[in-house]
Order: sequence, then structure tokens, then C-alpha cells
Amino acid sequence: MAKAPTKESLTINGPVGQLEALLEQPEAFDGRRVAVLCHPHPQHQGTMLNKVVHTLARAMTDLGILAVRFNFRGVGASDGEYGDGLGELDDLEYVAAWARQRWPKAELWLAGFSFGAVVSARAAAQLAPARLVSIAPAVSILGRELAVVPAMPWLIVQGDADDVVACSDVIEWAETLDPRPELIVLSGADHFFHGHLVPLRELLVAHLDDNA
Repeated sequence: MAKAPTKESLTINGPVGQLEALLEQPEAFDGRRVAVLCHPHPQHQGTMLNKVVHTLARAMTDLGILAVRFNFRGVGASDGEYGDGLGELDDLEYVAAWARQRWPKAELWLAGFSFGAVVSARAAAQLAPARLVSIAPAVSILGRELAVVPAMPWLIVQGDADDVVACSDVIEWAETLDPRPELIVLSGADHFFHGHLVPLRELLVAHLDDNA
């Protein structure tokens, strides 16, 4: 694994106030790629410090990609209150705009876990990231609200022992999409990837490494 990234806590101007964020810069960052990461449901203890989101961030920095985590409105030190998905979509758009302004020559990547996967996938049509990564996407929400199927390279990782988002539902849903995303099923992994965070990180690095 790569050396631990440097971390910077900061706030970003959001649509309803300040958004708490954490920037993680890898030692080998060359300014080419910046990933914005979305956390699970704010009403179910979801924060940017979630272990799966942390694993996403470390996979990105392993690849030399700068990772930006942030708390949606009303979470942690972020201003506002839960926005029923639409407000969180606005939050992501503000953070993505901030990242593009700060690193104008970098590719934008979007990634998210569970509810965060829904928000980032819905934002993809508007933000047009270079890549999209969804971990255990809440397809019961996503299937209803994904008006435009993302056309960029899209990786979905799903555990086959998920007791929150059924693996069979994710597989069935992904097969309806055109263009179809790459779907990888991680054997034995539950929704929060307990005991499978290291394999998840290794899988992400292997499948997202353009030089592999």
C-alpha cells in the first residue's frame, strides 16, 4: 500500500452554509485527478468518517488521486438540515464546483457509498465526471430517480451478503442499464463490508488503476 496521505480539514461554501470537508492528498499527487466522495444516509448515522468512505478515500490516494470527503448538510459541523436527497445533490454540486475551481486541469471523479452512491450517480449527468464509483448503491431509491444513465466508465461494487441492499436487486437493476456499468460482487461482504474493507480497497485499486 502507498504511504499515508496528508490530510487537511477545511470548510467549503455550500448552498445553505458551510460544509465540513476533509482533503487527503497522496504523496504522488500530480494534479491529474480529484475524487469527491459521498457518505451514507445522514438520518442513519452516515458521515464522511464512515469506514467504507474512508476505504474509498484510501483507494483513491493509493492511485495518486486527491480525495475530498465532505459531510452533507446537517451532518457533523456542516450547516443546514437533511434535504431529502435533493439538498444533498446540491451540496455535492457545490463541492464539485469548488474542486474544479481549485484544480482546473484535473479530471473529476465521483464516488459514493449506499445513499452517497445514489447522490453521486444522480449528479453524474449534470457534473459529467471522468469516472463514477458506486459502493452498495441503494437501488430502491436509485432505480426510481436515475433519469439519465451515466455514460462515463462506472464501477459498482456490491457485497453478496448485504442485508440492507440485496445483491440480487443490484444485479437485476444493473442489467437494465444502457450503457451497462461494470459490476463486481465481493463474496461474503455485508452492507458495511465488515471484515472486507482491505479486500474492498485492493479491489478498487486493481480495477481503477489505468496503468494496471
